[in-house]
Amino acid sequence: MKLNKLLINSISKLPSSVVTTCKRQNLSSLAAAAGAGIQKEKADCVVIGAGVVGIAVARELCLKLRRNVLVIESGSTFGTGISSRNSQVIHAGIYYPPSSLKARFCVKGRRLLYEYCNEHGIPHKQIGKLIVASRYEEVQKLNFLLNRGNENGVEGLKMIEGSEAKAMEPELQCIRALWSPTSGIIDSHSLMLSLIGEAENHGATFCYNNTVIGAHLEGDQIYLHVSESGSRKESPDILLLPKLVVNAAGLSSVALAKRFGGINRGAIPPPYYARGCYFSLSNTAGPPFKHLIYPIPEDGGLGVHVTLDLDGQVKFGPDVEWLNDIDDVSSIHNKFNYTVCADRAKKFYPEIRKYYPSLKDGSLQPGYAGIRPKLSGPSEGFVDFIIQGEDAHGIRGLINLFGIESPGLTSSMAIAEHVRTKFSRF
Repeated sequence: MKLNKLLINSISKLPSSVVTTCKRQNLSSLAAAAGAGIQKEKADCVVIGAGVVGIAVARELCLKLRRNVLVIESGSTFGTGISSRNSQVIHAGIYYPPSSLKARFCVKGRRLLYEYCNEHGIPHKQIGKLIVASRYEEVQKLNFLLNRGNENGVEGLKMIEGSEAKAMEPELQCIRALWSPTSGIIDSHSLMLSLIGEAENHGATFCYNNTVIGAHLEGDQIYLHVSESGSRKESPDILLLPKLVVNAAGLSSVALAKRFGGINRGAIPPPYYARGCYFSLSNTAGPPFKHLIYPIPEDGGLGVHVTLDLDGQVKFGPDVEWLNDIDDVSSIHNKFNYTVCADRAKKFYPEIRKYYPSLKDGSLQPGYAGIRPKLSGPSEGFVDFIIQGEDAHGIRGLINLFGIESPGLTSSMAIAEHVRTKFSRF
């Protein structure tokens, strides 16, 4: 089990004979060196999951609370799950019920994100977004979104006629559109690299290829069960004894919480998984759009929309495919299927042509897929982020982050601040 050397310094002191100058260290060999049985090591703060939210939390705890933070990630590097399989859009905060965590954190997180990007040179563009009504019966929903966005404090929203939208985007066809000037796009990989660099400079350690497979309590002490990724075994290689734990495991956060002995299981929400595919646009002389184009939201998502990367490449997606029979073990070990079937494009063409009628047959090429960790199933309606502490689940020093789907990327720095305030008294 490979671990960064800094981990050795962040947990309890080990005999000098097992602390080497290597960049990586084998945890199983450390356990063997310490004697028979499973090695137990103390830690200060452990963040489970190195997606953008987990990374932002680690940075916040290091910088603002001066805590020693260990981030444990089951993947071979950071951000390989939800954080790298989304639209990379900076959302304005329009869609979510007023006073919900999604609304509050999206609006605040957007402002923090733009400020951070400008200060640290993170590639991004505030290109704006048009939410379009392609049929008259959708105009009422567009008015609803305008009012909701205004309630949430989103700046600069404006309803425009279809002719005005077409002047902005000649390829666009719509009856009316809601213009959101504060929406944008970001290079999420560069963002995560920057946040990691800051966190490491302030003492954080990132440990990859290791999976937290469960936990138990002895008194008030949490014992985290950690195994080498890929082994799929149920017994841990090491037990970590942290003071604070943040379960930011994304797709596996609910499944992992179920494996925490002593937790109030009634506080754990049921998980749902919605898979979404993206297709890239090809066979065009140049990008047909320069702004984000979104249809009216659909059940489970925001509809098959237009997004651009920082090089101007156009992508369409995601669609919504509800996944069934995802067991906890598969979730914890990230055994999800991310294959994009070319045949799914057949469903994309009619959806896209509602607002982009000149889309040519054969223009869509399979891109990538992502999976949303949802807390409500088909047609069940809105469910907010859940950021859950001891008062809900009964374990001192543990915060669970459940259902951190869109707008999780936009909200990441605001979520991190919120977690920090919850831990400020520890």
